[in-house]
Amino acid sequence: MTIDKFLKAALCGLTLAASPLALPAQAENLRVVRTGTESVLSVPMNRAVVVESDSPFAELSIANPAIADISSLSDRTIYVLGKTPGTTTLTILDANGQLITNVDVRVAADVTEFKERLRQILPNEKIEVRTANDGIVLSGTVSSAQKLQRALDLAQRYAPERVSNLMSVGGVQQVMLKVRFAEMQRSVSKALRSSLALGGTIFGDDVDLASETGTWLSGENGLGNPVEVSGDDQGALLLGFDAGGLEVGILLEALESKGVSRTLAEPNLTALSGQEAKFLAGGEYPIPVSQGDGVVTVEYKPFGVELNFIPRVVDGDLINLEMLGAVSSIDSANGVVLESLSVDAFRRREVSTTVEMRDGESFAIAGLLQDDFRDLNGQVPWLGDIPILGALFRSAEYQREQSELVIIVTPHLVTPTRGEALALPTDRVRPPTEKDLFLYGRTASDEKRPASGGAAEVAKQDFTGSYGYVMD
Repeated sequence: MTIDKFLKAALCGLTLAASPLALPAQAENLRVVRTGTESVLSVPMNRAVVVESDSPFAELSIANPAIADISSLSDRTIYVLGKTPGTTTLTILDANGQLITNVDVRVAADVTEFKERLRQILPNEKIEVRTANDGIVLSGTVSSAQKLQRALDLAQRYAPERVSNLMSVGGVQQVMLKVRFAEMQRSVSKALRSSLALGGTIFGDDVDLASETGTWLSGENGLGNPVEVSGDDQGALLLGFDAGGLEVGILLEALESKGVSRTLAEPNLTALSGQEAKFLAGGEYPIPVSQGDGVVTVEYKPFGVELNFIPRVVDGDLINLEMLGAVSSIDSANGVVLESLSVDAFRRREVSTTVEMRDGESFAIAGLLQDDFRDLNGQVPWLGDIPILGALFRSAEYQREQSELVIIVTPHLVTPTRGEALALPTDRVRPPTEKDLFLYGRTASDEKRPASGGAAEVAKQDFTGSYGYVMD
């Protein structure tokens, strides 16, 4: 009995002593069969792919059945069905349980039909289509912004709200707008007025009689006094004579005036497609604005020739142009006076339009006509109706003002150029040396003029020739 207990104790101690050595031995024998995959299998979502194995297999395993479903058709053929976008692993084992291979199964949206439709609609565009998770990625270069939008719209039909745009628009995307503003104003004014005064002694009594439709009797004018004509009166003729004891004075005021004015601006502005450009040739007029409590601030209102435009390159050389043009001027005749502050009014002609043109084509905005006419006829009752002599008792005024604004617009697709090809009007004028100024009386030096390029063309001009910019 004692020996039996001793043997049991010995065996238990031997077991405890050998246990720490046995565990590391088991860990060293554990190994990973294969850490990676040997191939990649792409499967469209909701479509099936049949693959074959070079070696017969006995067991198949899919890591995530929600992404792909598998079944065996034979010991070498596998049926793989894509279910949802993602990546999972297919493991293939032989009859001995040995690993044959691991396959990465990537399920993505089916873009085969989308690629075909894209080639049909945009056959000459270099657009690359890829899938990313459950979306579509478009990359490449297209010829216009319009075709880029068409590709995006088509992709949205296949992957709504899951389209990534990595495309860029090639070609020229900068637009230069050449605009010519021309406004002609013509005014005609005619006026005829008369004043008649009689005085003297008739039957022993002093008699003074005056009748006028003009301005003679204003101020100190009258029989026996020097005639004073105001500064606004032009074309005045005074006749005076005595008939016995009767004094007669006649003042005729006749005026005809004509005037023509011309306003012209030729701005050239360049803007990137989709960006706004602005132009103003004129100034800003201060307008006082009351803020209450006796506080008055000043706001500035622009006037002159204004131009705002937004170009959009639609397709190739087709340009969509959104434009706002205006010509305004200060009109002091229609101003207002507020608490000793005089504020002038504005006359403004404005046009806003959106058109589509090709590079180099032009369009004109015309018909902005204004015709003001005023006719005034005044007379002394009954006396003005007398034939011939009645003209002395009548006044007639005629005024007419006409204006027309014409705007001609021409867009061009442009690219930047080297600085040597451009020239400024100041390139032809250089400060004189002391010798040129004091000895020869020259206000500009003729030395060191540019010999080539656009600056040389400008330098050849003088003040008697043409002027402006040089552009090739």
